[in-house]
Amino acid sequence: MAFVSRREGIAAAVLAVVVILAGAVLVGCTDEPAPTLTRLNDNSNAGWDPAWSPDGRRIAFVSDHDGDIEIYVMSADGFGVTQLTDNSDDDWQHAWSPDGRRIAFGSDRDGDFEVYVMNADGSGITQLTDNSYTDVFPAWSPDGRRMAFVSYRDGDPEIYVVNADGSGVTQLTDNFYDNSSLGPGTLVWSPDGRRIAFHSERDGNFEIYVMNADGSGITQLTANSDDDRGPAWSPDGRRIAFHSERDGNFEIYVMNADGSGITRLTDNSDDDWDPAWSPDGRRIALVSDRNGDYEIYLVNADGSGLTQLTDNSDKDGNPEWSPDGRRMAFVSDRNGDYEIYVLNGG
Repeated sequence: MAFVSRREGIAAAVLAVVVILAGAVLVGCTDEPAPTLTRLNDNSNAGWDPAWSPDGRRIAFVSDHDGDIEIYVMSADGFGVTQLTDNSDDDWQHAWSPDGRRIAFGSDRDGDFEVYVMNADGSGITQLTDNSYTDVFPAWSPDGRRMAFVSYRDGDPEIYVVNADGSGVTQLTDNFYDNSSLGPGTLVWSPDGRRIAFHSERDGNFEIYVMNADGSGITQLTANSDDDRGPAWSPDGRRIAFHSERDGNFEIYVMNADGSGITRLTDNSDDDWDPAWSPDGRRIALVSDRNGDYEIYLVNADGSGLTQLTDNSDKDGNPEWSPDGRRMAFVSDRNGDYEIYVLNGG
């Protein structure tokens, strides 16, 4: 599970793979030639945790090929790989600002992890948080004015928010049992920026919660004796997808944003997890080991039309849609190491 759970730590922290799926498979056309796979780079500059720029023209990623984890950016076709950070400690957890002009990230360059921001070309690095404990996993608000993050400054991981200039640090949650439940990708802003969804084990097991952007109105959306994790807002903010093991193994579910109407989308004896909505809200990408290894699948938002996108004997995971919905980044070790590929429409 660690290999493909969305950004839950630096998981296997080796190299990742970006595959861009263009054309028929992702846009829903069936009369187009099959996409073709192209290797974007190799072990000399491979990386993991791909993140699309808002305009879809660039991909940020991290790599440890120089001995420590640094942030890089390249064009969506794999050219122009540029190293953005360069220090003897680790820089990762990168997140594009909504306007594509800045990148937030976490770094332990001052001795513990703090939240930083830089221009998209790597210039103007600014430290936003400064304390003796860990601050990690920055997530921009949709308007680019604020950033949510996880901090251990009160002894356990809690959700905080800070203005994009580093002012106004505010604690949003205060519950000891949020420890171990907050990781990369587990706090997500609603598309309108008014709410934040997250998962927490404050009731004894992992459940999905939502709160207002100021920390008020924390509401538990799921309640069962097994784990519900990985909330993902639909693009219109009306639904939340998540993975749950309430039936004995992880499956993909979707519910209304108020917790009503929980519907199971997948049903098999193996694990399905890591849901990622298409930009038009019609489909959800997911990871499954139903065929004995990790592969990427697509399913319609109503649970119909399950389609396998990748098929090889190694691991494919971490699906990330391009902003236009015609391409998808994901991780694979099909050549022995995690590398970056592109699957082009024919």
